[in-house]
Amino acid sequence: MSSFEMMEALQALAIDKGITVDTLLDALANALVSAYKRMPGAAEEAYVTIDAESFEIRVYGQELDEDGNVVREWDDTPDDFGRIAAQTAKQVMTQRIREAEREMKYEEYAGREGDIVTGIIQQTDSRFTLLDLGKVEALLPQAEQVPYERPEPGNRLKAYIVEVRRNPRGPQIVVSRTHPGLIKRLFELEVPEIADGIVEFKAVAREPGHRTKIAVWSNDHNVDPVGACVGARGARVRMVVNELRGEKIDIVPYTDDVQEFVMKALSPAKVKEVRLDHETGTAEVIVPDYQLSLSIGKEGQNARLAARLTGWRVDIKSESQLAEEEAGYEGEEWAEGEWITDPDSGELTWRPAEGGPAVTAEEWRQGGDVLAEPAPAAEAATVVLDSGPTDVGVPAATATAGGPGAPAASDVVAAEATAPPEEAS
Repeated sequence: MSSFEMMEALQALAIDKGITVDTLLDALANALVSAYKRMPGAAEEAYVTIDAESFEIRVYGQELDEDGNVVREWDDTPDDFGRIAAQTAKQVMTQRIREAEREMKYEEYAGREGDIVTGIIQQTDSRFTLLDLGKVEALLPQAEQVPYERPEPGNRLKAYIVEVRRNPRGPQIVVSRTHPGLIKRLFELEVPEIADGIVEFKAVAREPGHRTKIAVWSNDHNVDPVGACVGARGARVRMVVNELRGEKIDIVPYTDDVQEFVMKALSPAKVKEVRLDHETGTAEVIVPDYQLSLSIGKEGQNARLAARLTGWRVDIKSESQLAEEEAGYEGEEWAEGEWITDPDSGELTWRPAEGGPAVTAEEWRQGGDVLAEPAPAAEAATVVLDSGPTDVGVPAATATAGGPGAPAASDVVAAEATAPPEEAS
């Protein structure tokens, strides 16, 4: 093979492998030095030069002094060096080319931590899943997979790069499907306002496979950040949800007002009031009784995600629970007591046996949840007390519920049956 043909072959190889000709020439020169030193009578120190235009190869021997300085140098190119070089350098060249390819692949992905990639699932087992990214493979460990998500070979999957490791066999790219950063990158693909920097992600809280809450902010007062992420008829957020296999996403507007931010973070629940304790970092949230379970969420998920999103410890209470605390009584303290009535006003009052503060029928009725009582009905009943039957207009459910200190069923009768004819209603 002529020098010109060899140079053409190197150039074609460089293009095919995606590396430069200079890299190949350096690898070839190092391989030729190794081949030269295997020959009889070779100098202990030598180097090889390759003319990039003529492809002329020369070997120069060197003699060094004790300090490593070159004291003599001469041309020591063997007569049949071309044939020997072609035979001995092939294996070394192949190895160097592989090393150059691995290094280029590593450099390509080394700065991409935090980026999103799309790969084809190659194989999966109980430990990890392999994704084919084209030139390299990515490793999706079991710990980074969404619970109950079953990757099937041949399917396309988007993943978040968490680490790029240097490995003798090539770069090892570790990706994740559970990282909160995946949510941000997926929205960047669907929402141009995020890619352009108009809409920003301020916080993300995620429980992979179940629910995610994100707080977004707009740098342009003419752009609604939540609307931009949702899209027309929910088209944008639907694409993200589909990629996440149906994971629910709550999008809330970010605000510097902590109280309002906590209210928004507990969406879809409606919050009545938020009280902040800056010393303990606790946000006491008051919600209507019927919103309590919604605000807490299944197994506490909604409250837990809201706490992560805002950075505040969220303590949720219903209005009834708050009324109980502010009244200063606990349900157990009211387990025993008696109903008494004011002979002048006819007002019914519950007085606990422990000597705590008395509660009127109206207060007791409003605090029914606190006292473990059902909501009272609206019909009247008569309660028999020591002073005789008196119609006080207390709902029947209140008198007969059998709750804390409530009269027994045998003490509650219809007004017509117990009152003298002149007092019957």
